[in-house]
Amino acid sequence: MSIAVNDLRPKTFFVFEGQPWVVLESHHLKMQQRRPVVQTKIRNLINGKIIERNFAQSDVFEEADVRREKVKFLYNHRDQYWFVNPNDPSKRFELSQQLIGDAARFLKPNTILDAVLFNDEVITIELPIKMEFTVVQAPPAIRGDTAQGGVKQVKLDTGGTANVPLFINEGDVIRINTETREYVERVEKGR
Repeated sequence: MSIAVNDLRPKTFFVFEGQPWVVLESHHLKMQQRRPVVQTKIRNLINGKIIERNFAQSDVFEEADVRREKVKFLYNHRDQYWFVNPNDPSKRFELSQQLIGDAARFLKPNTILDAVLFNDEVITIELPIKMEFTVVQAPPAIRGDTAQGGVKQVKLDTGGTANVPLFINEGDVIRINTETREYVERVEKGR
């Protein structure tokens, strides 16, 4: 199936120069006395490289034949991240930090997530949209700190960091949107 330039929206998988790519961002741009173009930010699913590219209205692409499978994250050791098929524990595989990208800081052991396969080979993973994390380190909120917007950076149980409101304390369980990397809500208050 072919994809027109107007169909290049975020999370669209397509084949470009013989390799599978996913659209991260896309914007239509029309300048005076020029043909309209679509500005995109795309990521190569084989090597993880991110590029910005402009496409003309006449460009047509082939849809990448990708499929998704549920996998369970087991653990990580250095730059290796180990996963398993939840229905068959003997089918383990590992992915590198480079392939997983920024999602690595939100991986928790025993989390069920989607693996994206291209030609029966796992090329990337997709986290659930919202996940819960425990705050393990949070600076104290000092009265009067709200003049600049009222956010502080906390460390999560996975080792990642997030910007949260000042009322979040150490031990709180918070929900984070893994697509935007933003705080959503406090799930339960710490002791």
